[in-house]
Amino acid sequence: MSQTTASITTAQWQQKRDQFVSKGVSNGNRSLAVKGVGAELYDLDGRRFIDFAGAIGTLNVGHSHPKVVKAVKRQAEELIHPGFNVMMYPSYIELAEKLCGIAPGGHEKKAIFLNSGAEAVENAVKIARKYTKRQGVVSFTRGFHGRTNMTMSMTSKVKPYKFGFGPFASEVYQAPFPYYYQKPAGMSDESYDDMIIQAFNDFFIASVAPETVACVVMEPVQGEGGFIIPSKRFVQHVASFCKEHGIVFVADEIQTGFARTGTYFAIEHFDVVPDLITISKSLAAGLPLSGVIGRAEMLDAAAPGELGGTYAGSPLGCAAALAVLDIIEEEGLNERSEKIGKTIENKAYEWKQEFPFIGDIRRLGAMAAIEIVKDPDTREPDKAKAAAIASYANQNGLLLLTAGINGNIIRFLTPLVISDSLLNEGLSILEAGLRA
Repeated sequence: MSQTTASITTAQWQQKRDQFVSKGVSNGNRSLAVKGVGAELYDLDGRRFIDFAGAIGTLNVGHSHPKVVKAVKRQAEELIHPGFNVMMYPSYIELAEKLCGIAPGGHEKKAIFLNSGAEAVENAVKIARKYTKRQGVVSFTRGFHGRTNMTMSMTSKVKPYKFGFGPFASEVYQAPFPYYYQKPAGMSDESYDDMIIQAFNDFFIASVAPETVACVVMEPVQGEGGFIIPSKRFVQHVASFCKEHGIVFVADEIQTGFARTGTYFAIEHFDVVPDLITISKSLAAGLPLSGVIGRAEMLDAAAPGELGGTYAGSPLGCAAALAVLDIIEEEGLNERSEKIGKTIENKAYEWKQEFPFIGDIRRLGAMAAIEIVKDPDTREPDKAKAAAIASYANQNGLLLLTAGINGNIIRFLTPLVISDSLLNEGLSILEAGLRA
């Protein structure tokens, strides 16, 4: 912490923030972070926060992991940014090779690196359109893909992401996506799958012809949409439909990737090999880096100069990402993810016995959530109570986020390096919030 930072109070920083930073940028917690270690953050006043937010799923290997810090320092001393379009460098190529090796499927793969998750999705769309020579883009209800014009168009939630920002991109459509907790009363999951699959097929009759669609973009687990997990049958049907009709199937792994669900990529749980995978967030431990991995012939559809960007695939981000991949392997974070998720799930089911407003509990690996409702029978969302729980947590040393179209989902995105004791301490704070 610099001497200048320490000489200004938190209240003064808050005043400066309000004076000079756009109010369009939200702050879930208005404390001033000055240090992060593992799954803990410390503010200017010396208060410790247990991190269950992970910079919205960006810090699977935790804050300032020593191996990441070392890799970035070493890279900064050698080369900061020549621009890959100007002169290539080793870390970009090494990272592409490693990611193509761990991505699902035995086919030949290539990769491209960019800056943000939205940029990765936008480039996946560009690649699919170039390859198929079609224009249509299909995402899903409740999906979130970013804040650029194209990715806003693909995103479901109007407020706060889309309201007042139109007009949006054309030829973008949203298909139905399963939500088992909110299925019709008395209907089995299998019958519900039948209904949703039929609705998906009908969508390509009523809304858009498959012959005009370049790509279908799916989050294997919907993130901002509320940690909604589809069935293997549904995902496999979508993938098969895409293959049958020459549509590029894109797995948006920006929030689900890099051990969050207990595998490198969440799509692995569904025994599906996507054509393209978009990546970002926990790829580089907090440094801005994203990418698209996919079938070589698709990545090569664009001519030189048609893809890229000034800062795309910076040496610092690539060096951090290479360290992240080593950490996931060396520290067994895929296995650790499942253990963390199981601990959260077990505790959540205990809470469900005591608190009737906990309507549903769902998880894949450590990507876990509880749904807050007004009544367990009607399953009516309770946004106000979810916000109050998150507010209590943030005021009492636990960084916690909500999600969902109705804002009534409490989501868990703790770093996967969190210790058992710290995890349980955070869950205790949350439990006090549920009681309060």
